Amino acid sequence: MKKLLIATTASALIAGAASAEDIKLGIVFGFTGPIESLTQPMAQAAEMAMKEVSDSGALLGGATVEGIRGDSTCIDSAAAVAATERLVTSDKVNGIVGGDCSGVTGAMLQNVARPNGIVMISPSATSPALSTAEDDGLFFRTSPSDARQGQVMTEIIMERGINSVAVTYTNSDYGKGLADAFESAFVAAGGTVTINLAHEDGKADYSAEVGALAAAGGELLVVAGYVDQGGDGIMRASIDTGAFDLYHFPDGMISTNLEDNFGNDINGSQGQHPGTDSPGAASVAAMAEANGFDGSSPFAPESYDAAALIMLAMQAAGSSSSADYAAKVMDVANAPGVQIFPGELAKGLKILADGGEIDYVGGSAVELIGPGESAGAYRQIEIKGGKITTMKYR
Repeated sequence: MKKLLIATTASALIAGAASAEDIKLGIVFGFTGPIESLTQPMAQAAEMAMKEVSDSGALLGGATVEGIRGDSTCIDSAAAVAATERLVTSDKVNGIVGGDCSGVTGAMLQNVARPNGIVMISPSATSPALSTAEDDGLFFRTSPSDARQGQVMTEIIMERGINSVAVTYTNSDYGKGLADAFESAFVAAGGTVTINLAHEDGKADYSAEVGALAAAGGELLVVAGYVDQGGDGIMRASIDTGAFDLYHFPDGMISTNLEDNFGNDINGSQGQHPGTDSPGAASVAAMAEANGFDGSSPFAPESYDAAALIMLAMQAAGSSSSADYAAKVMDVANAPGVQIFPGELAKGLKILADGGEIDYVGGSAVELIGPGESAGAYRQIEIKGGKITTMKYR
């Protein structure tokens, strides 16, 4: 149950108009590293939400919002922590959209966000371990846990009549968490995982790993890796040797680089990533097209939503301080209240300023559950004619 804003909060918003502030939000994604082909549209989507709010003049009496990027690298926790520390201590950001990959996100949370009391909303860190991480009420994510993705993968694969698979995963919190979640769900449903093999990113040769996967057998290979790193190497070695004919791709493998690098060689292979066919997703795609980027790219709607939730929570609290608005994130994300979609952030801000309630639906049909994470919906894809095509949504 949401708490109604008291009259004094609305008054404070009006009083603040005379001294509108410049709000800064950090955007910490892997602009270099194994998912760099995914992170540009993610960052652009978050920045699009910030511009929408700034242009509206409706946040906290006319505040402007600036996004400041930091490079998480996706895989180097020390680099991610250093980038986030700089944003917090030097740039004085009021919140963080990020991180992206699960391992660096956990490091950012424990080493920077918690000690400094800064809200983080990740659009793409999906490790189940983050559901139970100590976060002092500061960490949220607009993507679902991989505990859910493991179940969805099982459903998709078994619906194809496939009951025996080999699995390889990037040796990271993301990869291991997803591989374990999938194996548990697949075996429970009566399937067989012939091998569950870690691979390291950054290697020049993956023939040994592919040899072990092929020897173990399976009707298809699940590649729980990164499309711009080890996952790419595994795929190339497998295709070159004819080790497998079919593949299944979780979210870290799905980007235009999958099409560009493998095309018709992977026709018939399937996969999934968080996504919906909601009106909000279509709105983000249309807005992004007008701004010159692909808003249907994995995690772009979730990134728009992460930024939007931070700004809406600030308005609900009447403050840009994490200490004040952290407790409002769940309120603005969930019912009851007026539903707010992408392109309607000014409407949501005005309702909150007037003391009303909103239910932010956004681009990813946001509904935050439990420890502040998305309940989750998925886009199922198939490679046809060398291109990623949508099969259905789950």
